[in-house]
Order: sequence, then structure tokens, then C-alpha cells
Amino acid sequence: MRVAVLSSGGKDSAAAWWWAMCKGWDVTHLVTVRITGGDSWMFQVPGTHLVEHQAKLAGVKWIEVLSEGVQEIEISDLEQALAALKIDGVVSGALRSDYQKSRIERMAERLNIKSWTPLWHQKSHDHMNGLIENGFKVFITSVSCEGLGEEWIGRTLDESSLQELEQLAEKFRFSIDGEGGEYETLVTGGPHLPGCLELTGTVNWDGRRGTYEIERVQSIA
Repeated sequence: MRVAVLSSGGKDSAAAWWWAMCKGWDVTHLVTVRITGGDSWMFQVPGTHLVEHQAKLAGVKWIEVLSEGVQEIEISDLEQALAALKIDGVVSGALRSDYQKSRIERMAERLNIKSWTPLWHQKSHDHMNGLIENGFKVFITSVSCEGLGEEWIGRTLDESSLQELEQLAEKFRFSIDGEGGEYETLVTGGPHLPGCLELTGTVNWDGRRGTYEIERVQSIA
């Protein structure tokens, strides 16, 4: 089975990628939709260019799809790129967005390929605990909700910090898996990669939200 993985570089994409590898499938491409218009109805916006470093580390071809992020047109941009690939299906890390899942499935039908969403409706705690237990290095690149301060930016989740995150999520009533946009991530290592990425950068914080501006990425095999 030859599949392409839709990847933003974050934790959900990484988990879906690893799932496909565990199935014994040939992950031929990582496909990233890069939004040039500032916002998107379907895809993560910040930091997605960093998927290129993950792809190089894993020896997988990376396809960058530029899109302005216009509703319904952005999925057409992705469809056009996938149509040029010799694949049997596409794997995505959709968790609970019916909007995203339904459009990817309809696109796959038009392309006569399969669509898999292995994380669909996984319980938030099970999903996050599974990532840590299986050795995924989940680096927080941005935060944008009450309860998550500057100290969380640039932090890599581990068992201790995940417990802390769970407590904050319960107190401030946000989704622990970040599905509501509470935070964004980049996976720097894990069972799907033969090495890891080392990041250097600076924290930008405006008092309510912030991002980690990555200035240098080093691949360590």
C-alpha cells in the first residue's frame, strides 16, 4: 500500500504517519498545505514549512502545496497536488473536525483513492498519553488560550508536563489535545523518525499569546 500522509509537522500528523508505518505501508510522501493568505478553514498555518526537515530526516519525499486558504478552494489545491502522485490512499491526523474529515474523504473519492483517519474520535487523554508513552517529542510552538502562559512556549511535553497540562485544561476548560487551537506543536522526534530535530529560536509573547520563532533546525541522526 502506497500512501501519502497529510502533515503539518505537529503531533496528530506524526501519530497518523506512525500508524501507517505500523501497518507496514509505504509512506511515499509527506504532503503539507502551506497557507499564504494568513488563515485557513482546514489546515494549520504556523510552522508548517518545518515538515521539510522531518521529511529529510526520514528520507521521505516532501510535497509543498501553496494555497491562499480560501474556503473550498484550499481542498482543490490539495486535490490537484495529490492527483499527480501514484498512491493508493491518503492518511490524515483529523481528530474531531467533521469539516476537515468530510472534505478529505470526498476528495479521495474523486481521486479514486482511500482516505484513512486513524485518530478519529480518540479520547483526548488516551491520545496524549499514547504520544508520550511511545516516545514522541512534542514541542509546543505556540499558545493562545487562558491558562497557558509564556513558560509553555518552547517546552517539550513529557510525563510530568502532561500531567500539569491536564490540570490546567480541567481548571481553565480547554481541550488538552489542543484541538480547539489552544496550542500548536512540532514533533522533533519519535518512533516514526530515525533521529531527531534540534531547534534554536526565540519566544515572542504579547501578554496573552505567543509563538516560538524557530531560527535554526539541526537534524541529528
